[in-house]
Amino acid sequence: MHFTTEDLLNVTFASEPLPLVELAMALVAWQRRDEQAVFGRWRGRVGRELPDRALPLLDLLRPDGDNPPFVEPYARTLEEGLAAVRDAAPGLTAGQLARAAARAPGPDSWLRALWCRDRGAWDQLDGAIRSAYEVLVAPHRARIRQSFRADVAWRTRLLATHGIKACLASTHPAAGWSGAAFEVDRPPHYEVRLGGRGLMLMPSPFWTGRPLVAEHPEGPYVLLHPALTPLPLTSPAPVGSPLDALLGRTRAAVLQLLVERRTTSELARDLDISLPSVSEHTRTLRAAGLITTERDGKAVLHSVTGLGVDLLHSGA
Repeated sequence: MHFTTEDLLNVTFASEPLPLVELAMALVAWQRRDEQAVFGRWRGRVGRELPDRALPLLDLLRPDGDNPPFVEPYARTLEEGLAAVRDAAPGLTAGQLARAAARAPGPDSWLRALWCRDRGAWDQLDGAIRSAYEVLVAPHRARIRQSFRADVAWRTRLLATHGIKACLASTHPAAGWSGAAFEVDRPPHYEVRLGGRGLMLMPSPFWTGRPLVAEHPEGPYVLLHPALTPLPLTSPAPVGSPLDALLGRTRAAVLQLLVERRTTSELARDLDISLPSVSEHTRTLRAAGLITTERDGKAVLHSVTGLGVDLLHSGA
């Protein structure tokens, strides 16, 4: 992603999570198989609760997250989003259909009906979105907002104290900079030139992959990235401290313990959690630049970074 000077001066944060974007990311997260220690139980619950009426969405929303933009519009409410989805019908192209059909897990007859503006197919899409939303997003809106706001607060502070390079590099372990170009060393490989339009950061508590770049039809490019605290680690009850709100209680406890260097096994013992859970927590903290990890023989040692100490002292 190539930045001009104007782009670097125009990096902003989304003001709130958007319902159909989060719905799309939730359906994508359910189909993925990474981050099992965090998302495994949640995926099992979704598999039991998601109604059959919602399943046509899986023809459009695939696990890589590179999905048709029309089904995840930047709308502030569910009803506005559904209207935007309907309004997109005349603009769908044959090329987009071919791409969607090639990626769909089943027959393409429903997709072809959708692209041909068949009323029944569009009613089916409307019903699928509504039924999936009622299961995946509506009951968890408070937790989605909690994760979203905590991530934005953290990155706003990171931007103010350490600059844009640290802020963007913390969105993924494979992210970094080459001059004025932001790079993520993960497929698919492509280039984006912002061209002065700027960039808006949008964390999602459901997304687990590399940052995704999308064009906003009426504004800057959007970088959708994993929120620091994924939904399964957010607390449904009021949290005890700002640091808990940002990281989740267990992850905040991991960071606090790492003021003194500890091994993965010591963290698991001290917090009474499994080794895979410790590995998931340390991976995310490391990606955010809050801890470092090094190997000493057979032992894996973790310790807090200066950035992590700053966060602890600030109370988030």
